[in-house]
Amino acid sequence: MEPKYKRILLKVSGEALAGDNKTGLNYSVITEICKSIKKCVDAGVQVGIVVGGGNFWRGRSCGDMDRTRADHIGMLATAMNALALADALEALGCVVRVQTAITMQQVAEPYIRNKAMNHFQKGRVVIFGCGTGNPFFSTDTAAALRAVEIEADIFLKATLVDGVYDKDPHKYEDAVKFRHLTFSQVLSEELAVMDSTAATMCRDNKMKMLVFDLTRPDNIYDAVMGEDIGTIVAEE
Repeated sequence: MEPKYKRILLKVSGEALAGDNKTGLNYSVITEICKSIKKCVDAGVQVGIVVGGGNFWRGRSCGDMDRTRADHIGMLATAMNALALADALEALGCVVRVQTAITMQQVAEPYIRNKAMNHFQKGRVVIFGCGTGNPFFSTDTAAALRAVEIEADIFLKATLVDGVYDKDPHKYEDAVKFRHLTFSQVLSEELAVMDSTAATMCRDNKMKMLVFDLTRPDNIYDAVMGEDIGTIVAEE
């Protein structure tokens, strides 16, 4: 069976890497996620990953700290998660490169788009850390930006819910799940799937996104193979 998508950008939240611990790293959870990613690689899919940092740091809830400094700390948290993902993928036999938007050459390559594209051509997984390298931009925006830059076929947003709902399904039993949406709807209806900057970038650059549940890690592979899961968000 051929994969539906040849090159993907996968966004993994930091919270997903913590599992039930809620904070820090849960290596058994990370390994299961990476097993699904390896299945994609083995199927011939080129995989780029953007990872969040919320399992270590939530910059927007840091009290009176300067926002720029708080966001810089958050970027460093994503670098830790990127290295943890790289370690787990390498243990499974994947060849991985970590690229960061903040220079830290002792532990990762600086982000260079052409170099990332070369890695993809050689079958390497590329993990993008440190967001965009700028404060005031979320890792969702970083994922949207990298998806557009690497010309991904789709932006896979792995979350802790099985798609996009009209309201929080964890709080409201009558929450309604969308099967298909446009980014214009996400913006106009203020749906809490991603921030407005990320949604606008995807809309303006015709990037398709699939939002799905990562609590079942094999959903990553199923999404790549074109299974009917989650919510598709794409401009008409």
